[in-house]
Amino acid sequence: MSWLRSVSCRMAARREERAGHRTGRLPEHLGPPPSGFALLPWLLMGMGAFSNLFQGRTPNPWIGGIGLLVFNSLYIHVVFRAFTKEAREARSTRGALIALGVVTCLLGGLYGGSWLLFFPLLGLAAGAIVRGPWLGRTGIGLSVLAGVVAGVRDGWGAVNVAYGTFLSTMVTAAILSLSDAVRELRAAREELAHQAVEKERLRFSRDLHDLLGHTLSVIVVKSEAARRLAHRDLDAALVQVSDIESVGRQALTEIREAVTGYREGSLATDLDRARSALLAAGIEPVVRQSGPPLSARAEALLGWVVREAVTNAVRHSGARRCSITVDGGSERVRVRVSDDGGGVSAGASPAVLPGIEGTGIGGTGIGGTGIGGTGLKGLTERLAAAGGLLEAGPGVRGGFVVMAELPGEAVGVAAA
Repeated sequence: MSWLRSVSCRMAARREERAGHRTGRLPEHLGPPPSGFALLPWLLMGMGAFSNLFQGRTPNPWIGGIGLLVFNSLYIHVVFRAFTKEAREARSTRGALIALGVVTCLLGGLYGGSWLLFFPLLGLAAGAIVRGPWLGRTGIGLSVLAGVVAGVRDGWGAVNVAYGTFLSTMVTAAILSLSDAVRELRAAREELAHQAVEKERLRFSRDLHDLLGHTLSVIVVKSEAARRLAHRDLDAALVQVSDIESVGRQALTEIREAVTGYREGSLATDLDRARSALLAAGIEPVVRQSGPPLSARAEALLGWVVREAVTNAVRHSGARRCSITVDGGSERVRVRVSDDGGGVSAGASPAVLPGIEGTGIGGTGIGGTGIGGTGLKGLTERLAAAGGLLEAGPGVRGGFVVMAELPGEAVGVAAA
């Protein structure tokens, strides 16, 4: 039946692992960390010495009894401090280990026989404490010490004692080091999983903000246009209503794509929507695009820039004219959105976007350092991840300018 229980346990572990992959979480109940209790059963190796002492076969039994009590106390103290790095590296722990070695030598040299088995126990304690480059020297040193003491008492039997001491030291250190490494790897995996979840939340919130901010602004502007036109030109008002329906349907599709993380923007589509939104707001759009075709990633990034800049122009600028220029090349790709409005909304003073210099990209002369806001900050993060730059601020001749630049190699500009 033992093999059946083993198979059942393995199947349960696999089901738990698969469930963890499906939910994006690591399997729980990884078990408690190891402690000194794992090394306590090895004290049974001293039962022979205790039996001799109890049966009166040991000379000077009071010395043997006190020595046995001191050895066990020091052993327990040392192994329980071995599983915390700070306690393991403390001077008091090293001092207790040295005292344990002195007591072991005294007992083994005084009584011999089964008392020499305390040397492998000393090796267990030393392997639990000593790590790193000193481990090999410690193991060899303890083995030589055990061999010398055992050789004085038992002759050639010292070989077994020395070998047992060396083996217990190295194996204990290897097992505990491996256990520590496994714990650290599990902690690192949990941290990576946590970071992945946070990154996905950030991506989703940023995409949702940019999508809904632009879409709702377009819907509001077109609704106002439909209301104004309803009494004068019903056909024109119906065209605006039809546009509202189309924008709403497209927004639902884009939100679904944003949720699954598979949205790839089309710059041509974003430019058409920007032109429509500007016209509905009573702003004359001027759209220019030059250069070879862009990669899907470049179009998606520049589409976000156009969306955010046009949304700000429609909401805040009060402009009469808005220019959108896309200039693509093999070395760099630029998009520039400028208007002739009042700049920052309602007289608010510009705030600096983190990581954005106000020097202008390629000598375009943006006269400011940029404005704050969730949208532009999100654009800054998107472009920075692709090696690009973003500048936003009042223009030299008035109005407001948003400029973004991407290196051609970072976005894979394709030849025509």
